[in-house]
Amino acid sequence: MTPPVRPRLLLIIGVLAALLALAGAAAAGNGGFGPTSPASPNAEGIATSFWFVTALVLGVFLLVESLLVVFVVRFRRRKRPRDADGPQIHGSNRLELAWTAGPVLILFAIAVFVFAKLPGIIDSPDATASGGPLRIEVVGHQFYWQFRYPNGVIAIDRMRAPAGRPVVLDVTAPDWDVNHSWWIPRLGGKIDAIPGRMNTTWFRANEPGFYEGRCAELCGAFHAKMLTGVEVLPQADFDEWLTTAFSAQHQADPALGRELWEGVCAKCHGLAAEGGYGPTLAAATLTNRDALETVIRNGRALPGRNVMPSVGRDWTAAQLQSLYAYLEAEFGSQG
Repeated sequence: MTPPVRPRLLLIIGVLAALLALAGAAAAGNGGFGPTSPASPNAEGIATSFWFVTALVLGVFLLVESLLVVFVVRFRRRKRPRDADGPQIHGSNRLELAWTAGPVLILFAIAVFVFAKLPGIIDSPDATASGGPLRIEVVGHQFYWQFRYPNGVIAIDRMRAPAGRPVVLDVTAPDWDVNHSWWIPRLGGKIDAIPGRMNTTWFRANEPGFYEGRCAELCGAFHAKMLTGVEVLPQADFDEWLTTAFSAQHQADPALGRELWEGVCAKCHGLAAEGGYGPTLAAATLTNRDALETVIRNGRALPGRNVMPSVGRDWTAAQLQSLYAYLEAEFGSQG
């Protein structure tokens, strides 16, 4: 006769207790489990929805696992022979109705809560006396972000925005590029930058500071370099920056040129043009305006390497002039 298998209840309880302790420690430090601390009303709506759904899921998990342990202990085989049938338990209409209706009610509660939160996540709020929402065009390129303000000012990778004012973002990508995804975790959810299509999102950051983000869509070999961020400034400081940038960018602006070089070119070619993913660039090449414009506008197929995308096919003349001014100042003496 086969000896009975003794239950290892203490071992099961110990393993469950250890798992719960580790889960508590992870939750205490967040550990990447939950959303980052929201800094915009739409991000707060996303975080609230996440924690509501998480609480329900954890509640269901604890209920199911607790009942499982109770049933394992209550209806264990004890010392019956292995070939003996256990007690025959027939169905219960009430119990079957409960475990059918319960999940339906839980899903209904999640749907009602999420749909009640959606308008606050999607729709930008009305502005206050600050003059209405600020609208910024966000364009994803391989491998940088370009921001265009209503007055024509351009910024690369680092967006500047006023504190306490709604900012509406029109997010897209050029027809010749690939899909990207704009994501500043503390300022809202992800939004796709799709070639030829305009998607819209928004945020309103009340506290000045810098909010980090990145491209959340695998967009090519240098996807990891496509970092971005939003610098939130007091309204007066933002107005001053926008006015200064507007005046400077009507001519060759070395500050914009530096943003273009560091945010677009240097990611592949190095800050000092020493090479990296892309080849080394000679000073004579960098200061040759015609050759530089040709490769920026049209890109280049490098033998044995990936194709260089046309990083500046849609750049304005002012952008090119600004890049030339910066490169001439940095590399002109090396020619």
